[in-house]
Amino acid sequence: MTTVPQIMTELKKQGTAQTRKTFARHGAPEDMFGVKVGDLKVIAKTIKGQQSLACELYQTGHADAQYLAGMVADGAQMTKKELDQWAKQASWHMVAEYTVPGVVTESPHARDLAVKWIKSKNSSTASTGWCTYAGIVAMQPDDQLNLAEIKALLNQVVAQIEDASPRVRYTMNGFVISVGCYVKPLVKQAKAAARKLGVVDVDMGDTACKVPLATAYIEKVEGLGRVGKKRKTMKC
Repeated sequence: MTTVPQIMTELKKQGTAQTRKTFARHGAPEDMFGVKVGDLKVIAKTIKGQQSLACELYQTGHADAQYLAGMVADGAQMTKKELDQWAKQASWHMVAEYTVPGVVTESPHARDLAVKWIKSKNSSTASTGWCTYAGIVAMQPDDQLNLAEIKALLNQVVAQIEDASPRVRYTMNGFVISVGCYVKPLVKQAKAAARKLGVVDVDMGDTACKVPLATAYIEKVEGLGRVGKKRKTMKC
């Protein structure tokens, strides 16, 4: 498979009604084929390293194609403008909160874009921003992070979360968890923010998904002795 039409045909072939139904409960668009992540990974291996093809797939705006594109694309090869477009064109929240941040955190533009997106009035874009910054703190060594800026963002979460949209509340909570789990110098501040957040109320629809309790999540990671253990990638 070397062209977008060929890959779209394969995606349609691999899609199932059950997976479409499952993703629909999580807010996926109706025109999704419904390809399991495991099957997307198989396809991704066949087009690994084809950067231009990955970008073309993302530009289709199709949910399955965008998810696949994120597995293949190398954010380090993309311009700030291209990455910004990816955030704006995300087809649903799984792409906005996982696919795009996974690619952006490979780029030297990650921090600048995260800060920009967090300020956006668009819920999807703002969510991408919080997830991207959560990825930055999970991957970059503490001595390369702007700790003052991160502390300010923790305070911002506490001050603004009640008035934020549901997906932004969810990703704000995730940011606090990420800081508490990955940034040793700011564990105390993250735990304090988590206590102030308490239970974050987000309607997760007809799913079994729950919003993680930040205090419990951070304490669990502490108990395992894994605080500060950085990730190599945010892609999964």
